[in-house]
Amino acid sequence: MLSIFAPDGMALRKTDSVDPAALPDSAVWIDLENPTPSEDRAVEGLAGVAVPTREDMQEIEISSRLYVENGARYMTASLMCGSETDRPRITPVTFILSGHRLVTVRYDALKPFALVENKLARAAAQGLTGEGVLLELLDAVIDRCADILERAGADVDQVSHDIFEPNESARAGRAKRYSEILIVIGRKGDLTSKVRESLVSIGRLVTFVATESNSTKWSKDMRAQLKTMQRDVASLSDHASYLSNKITFVLDAMLGVVNLEQNNIIKLFSVMAVVLMPPTLIASIYGMNFKMMPELDWSLGYPFALTMMVIAAVLPYMIFKWKKWL
Repeated sequence: MLSIFAPDGMALRKTDSVDPAALPDSAVWIDLENPTPSEDRAVEGLAGVAVPTREDMQEIEISSRLYVENGARYMTASLMCGSETDRPRITPVTFILSGHRLVTVRYDALKPFALVENKLARAAAQGLTGEGVLLELLDAVIDRCADILERAGADVDQVSHDIFEPNESARAGRAKRYSEILIVIGRKGDLTSKVRESLVSIGRLVTFVATESNSTKWSKDMRAQLKTMQRDVASLSDHASYLSNKITFVLDAMLGVVNLEQNNIIKLFSVMAVVLMPPTLIASIYGMNFKMMPELDWSLGYPFALTMMVIAAVLPYMIFKWKKWL
């Protein structure tokens, strides 16, 4: 899908024309989402840039992600997608700055793009260019990463509370509850690692843009905004590292709680075995079929054997309670 945005007074409007052969020269932002070959060729003819393929965008080496070619600056970043779902993923997005125009190439629907589109449709700076749109997109992407980390941190805090301070209703069905907690921890760990990967990619892109801005006529406000973004990315990366460590701690605590529960179960079986062992010994003795056993002809032999078994069972139990092993 091809979306074209051009200035219209104090706003950035999406043009009504969808004909790739009639792209307006005034367009400052061209957004390609799952582009067709004809849309790629049309944008290449208008912007004078080579639109990278999906395979090119998935290259991980820096030289294939951040480079300058024929005066155009190519920047590819790995951004978060589907963070609200059970299967968040990383998707590559390419930003191409050529003259006053920005070309974005992506293969997933990203929330920051929709937010920036709606924001600029309401109000945009006069004389907005592709560089300004790029900064708006990067700012929205960084804010989105911050929101994801905040939500993940709140979820991890709730998981920690459920582990260390479970309510009475949660004490029943512990095996199911522990399984659910482990699933939540695993998902938050995966989400945090993907956000951290995205922040690393964004940090490299912002550094590249800041370096390139030194050789171009960017305004002082734009340079200051880039420095703010660099600080934000650095602080969010530190927070993502902290959150990863916290998730690891919560996971270790969860596994420790599970081990304690298992140890308590094993201890219970061990105590029951020890308590029942002496009565079993007494019953085994009097269950032997020897002819010469004095108690066989004793009228009180049966009550005596039962009393001995009860005493043999109660005595170890009382000793365990006195030793505080139970």
